[in-house]
Amino acid sequence: MPTIAVLGTLDSKGAEHAYLADCIRARGHEPLLINVGSLDEPTITPDISSAAVAAASGEDWQAILARQDRGECVALMARSAAKHVSGLVESGRIQGVVSLGGGGGTAICTAAMRALPVGFPKVMVSTLASGNTAPYVGTKDIVMIPAIVDVAGINRLSRVIFENAAGAICGMVEAAELRKQRPVSDRPLIVASMFGNTTTCVTEAKKLLEVAGYEVLVFAATGNGGRAMESLIESGMVAGVLDITTTEWADELLGGVLNAGPERLDATAKARVPAIVTPGCLDMVNFGEPQTVPAKYAGRTFYHHNPQVTLMRTSPEECAELGKIIAEKVNAYTAPVTVLLPLKAISVISAEGKAFHDPKADAALFTAIKTHLRVDIPVIEMDVEINDSAFATACAQALLENIAKMSR
Repeated sequence: MPTIAVLGTLDSKGAEHAYLADCIRARGHEPLLINVGSLDEPTITPDISSAAVAAASGEDWQAILARQDRGECVALMARSAAKHVSGLVESGRIQGVVSLGGGGGTAICTAAMRALPVGFPKVMVSTLASGNTAPYVGTKDIVMIPAIVDVAGINRLSRVIFENAAGAICGMVEAAELRKQRPVSDRPLIVASMFGNTTTCVTEAKKLLEVAGYEVLVFAATGNGGRAMESLIESGMVAGVLDITTTEWADELLGGVLNAGPERLDATAKARVPAIVTPGCLDMVNFGEPQTVPAKYAGRTFYHHNPQVTLMRTSPEECAELGKIIAEKVNAYTAPVTVLLPLKAISVISAEGKAFHDPKADAALFTAIKTHLRVDIPVIEMDVEINDSAFATACAQALLENIAKMSR
């Protein structure tokens, strides 16, 4: 019988977690109540105490808890829960984790969930789930369910939310059990970065790499997607990187909403993974609705992708800076790498006759990349658009050649 960890601050939300545990038990699974509350005694009897969880940190947790500083206690329990729950997963004691929380509980329990592998079932019912969940989810597959009302008792609305959460985590655990019966693919992994404006290129290159015997995982270059891809590369599970869409650096440089942080492109160097890199979609910076565009960009060239997404064309000066950044990142690569430049367009909308067509900006980008790139790194320039079949083929072939060089 699968065991599901019911993780929560049982000093303030004991009855709610007890009800959640009952719902899980009614579905034929075994709940394991873990207390991560530290300011008062739990209102129900946990299976694992907060003291046992706190001890996992290896810190002087008794001194920290004795000070009764709420912020300090939440931070301690977040660190401790991450280590304790990870140990439960590694030992095979639990097959899923679920929690209910307000601000403190959400911070603690999602810290534990972020420490767990992608694919391990994790559900967080939270009063914060309808806002910016990025700090809580990170690059992991945490399902966050809005609590709607505060996690403060069992009532006609919270009962429905908690029952749905129990159903969700039980269903996920059952799906994970079924997955164990499937054969595991032994094909080596390649990761690829894609945007709507580079979909045709990535799709064609992906097909060619799959024919060559690889499994290709595609990540959306939307900030969180780039961070997730970097995390997977750094894990050592990846045999090659098809980095066709480096657009997140435009958002990082110019304040767009889809930035992946200054570490984007670093994992390939750290993990010494063969790669190809192209300046896909560095012609655009992503903002939200038109009124969200910073006033300093008034008068620039914009493209309204949809009512919620406004794209801004990067200028020649900005492209020169982006080219330098990309080159300097790639210069740190020690595994075989090739840079490919599609001279006619770096996105669908930068092609001739389209909204972002700007040969001067593209030329500044290409020149900066070539100027700052290490002389021993191959550069392939092609007089085609990025979504041309010939460019996709060149990307796939270059990556396969680089992987082959690595294995010699």
